[in-house]
Amino acid sequence: MKRCKKWCRKAADSLSISFLILYKSVLLPVYFFRSHSFGVSLRLFYALQMKLYYKKIELPFEYPFTISGGRTKTHQPSLLIALQLGSLIGYGEAPAIQYYDVTVDSMIEALEHKRAFVEKFALTEPERYWHYLHHLFPANPFLVAALDMAAWDLFGKMEQQLVYRLWNVEWGNTPLTDYTIGIDTPENMVQKMLAKPWPIYKIKLGVENDIEMVAQLRKHTNAIFRIDANAGWTLEEALIKIPQLQQLGVQFIEQPLAKEDWEGMKVLYQTSSLPLIADESCVLETDVEKCLHHFHGINIKLTKCSGLTPAKRMIAQARELGLQVMMGSMNESTLGSAAIAQFLPLLDYVDMDGPLLLKEDIATGLNFEFGKVDILGKSGLGIQLKQ
Repeated sequence: MKRCKKWCRKAADSLSISFLILYKSVLLPVYFFRSHSFGVSLRLFYALQMKLYYKKIELPFEYPFTISGGRTKTHQPSLLIALQLGSLIGYGEAPAIQYYDVTVDSMIEALEHKRAFVEKFALTEPERYWHYLHHLFPANPFLVAALDMAAWDLFGKMEQQLVYRLWNVEWGNTPLTDYTIGIDTPENMVQKMLAKPWPIYKIKLGVENDIEMVAQLRKHTNAIFRIDANAGWTLEEALIKIPQLQQLGVQFIEQPLAKEDWEGMKVLYQTSSLPLIADESCVLETDVEKCLHHFHGINIKLTKCSGLTPAKRMIAQARELGLQVMMGSMNESTLGSAAIAQFLPLLDYVDMDGPLLLKEDIATGLNFEFGKVDILGKSGLGIQLKQ
């Protein structure tokens, strides 16, 4: 009997060691149970450590892209993020924007410094991962946004559902995306517009001959016009230009004044004949309430606000305050644009024309049909990276 007990202890120890090796080197199925008919549905997650990969990309624009202040870009540098768990990979994208002093290299440096911490998190809820990342990179919302995007894509693939379905959002009544015409000569702007027939155009302004440019464009189309001044006007200029733009069939004005000119915006809000949408003045969650009685709506950028997770909260807060909600592009490829697409049923307006403005793309999975956008994939963000 004693020999038998001794052998059993040795066998148990050996079995424990073997199980530990299996746990660490292969996988551990972790089962979570939820109520369905009886109450039980099975979700299988593999407790493997996430692996992080990244790549620098630089995508050329179809046309040089110019906004107020003489800022012109011919290429869009971005950071491509991949989070792998077993055979599943989630992707995220963060464009680098000089205006916000964000470069791809600075994001990579921060990422490498804390790579081990990024990989060690057990992804059970993307919201929890965002909070973790938010504290890990408190001064780097662009990087957090890319990681948050990749986490939602990965989690959707784990759940075999598109991200918006994970939020219990029904697909329908989705707004049409606009197509952006950058600042150029009136003749060139007309040619760009005619080359892309579209139901809604977003026109970049912020130069001396703004009204002339819009008037020239209006001669060639009855499409809806939206104006983005990119903080390029003074209060006096805005008071003069907005009534004229209303006569030219403009739908709304995006960020007319400098982002810190709250006093000017209060005056303009009280007098404007067109709705005013905050962009540079509404970056983070804490900015939403500030926009009340200064703007009629907000334009959320996933990259600036640090991801899908805080964007959901910003939408809810804006609705509570009675503000209109727009979501905008920072020239993301189809990858980043697919993240925007998950929010479409929740928006009043959308500007997600990045893939239409770029000459090259890195992914497939979205269909653009005269302003209407559809997601083609079946899980995560619904995209596939090109080989």
